[in-house]
Amino acid sequence: MSITRRALPALIATPALAQTWPTRPIRFIIPWPPGGLNDVVARAFNDRVSQRLGQGIVNDFRPGAGSRIGVAEIVRSAPDGYTIGMGNLGPLTIFPNLDRTPSYDVARDLVPVAMFAASPLVLVVNNGLPVRSPAELLAYSRTRPGGINYASVGVGTAQHLIFEMLRGQANQPMQHVPYRGTQDSLIALMQNDVQAMFDTLPSMQGPVRDGQVRAIAVTTPERVPSLPELPTMKELGFDVDVATWYALIVPAGTPAAVQARLYDAYTGVAQEPQMQRFLAEQGLIYLPNAPGAFAARIAAETRRWGDIIRTNNIRLE
Repeated sequence: MSITRRALPALIATPALAQTWPTRPIRFIIPWPPGGLNDVVARAFNDRVSQRLGQGIVNDFRPGAGSRIGVAEIVRSAPDGYTIGMGNLGPLTIFPNLDRTPSYDVARDLVPVAMFAASPLVLVVNNGLPVRSPAELLAYSRTRPGGINYASVGVGTAQHLIFEMLRGQANQPMQHVPYRGTQDSLIALMQNDVQAMFDTLPSMQGPVRDGQVRAIAVTTPERVPSLPELPTMKELGFDVDVATWYALIVPAGTPAAVQARLYDAYTGVAQEPQMQRFLAEQGLIYLPNAPGAFAARIAAETRRWGDIIRTNNIRLE
């Protein structure tokens, strides 16, 4: 059952609230467990955003159900600017196309304020594979009965769906092998149980630099600073433009003036030299997004993933 909203009396007090907000600490919901990259990114940003806003930001971890539990908690919160949170590609654009009984409607129940960091995905292959480009990988796959095996960190993830995009564009058979996490899939790739996979640059830049796997392309439209020699899928002729992202989301009905202050604070921090260095160290980038542009991106990505999911009859079991 979807979460529904009653009339929001908080909107009546918008002018007064916008002038005084924030007057107390802000709760920031992180829909993943502590200790991972989401935690590291949230803390780095919130420490500096709190300085700009003049109030503390308290990180509140609410993991579970592929981050949908935490996102639903944001939806249920009062739209007064004192509960905000982090969203990303999966719960905002992919899972709405897979979940048969969603607990929230992204377009109705949430406002995507800003994308403040993003992670390219990198296509990596087993070192023994005689391929140096995505085109060579597809050609190699055609020589194998049933095609290559490719790994992902789960059905319906971006890592899975990008290969479905490629498979469809090339009319190419391939075998999907999902794993519980990046470490398991990386081991399988090094052992040649699978021959290729997409994964986030923060997870792969160490193995690539250490020579454990070979990187052959990135999924962002521009090359990434930490691997400048690596071409993009776009420049190699493939219609792939994908980044996983870290975003600020708020409950629907949050006053526009509060959203504007949050947008300015998070995007301002993202462009500080110190934060740019931090992002580069983590294998992350900042993709500029004007007010309102991020919401349009979410709508477009939701349609794109939905088309791929329906065309390939992908389901969560």
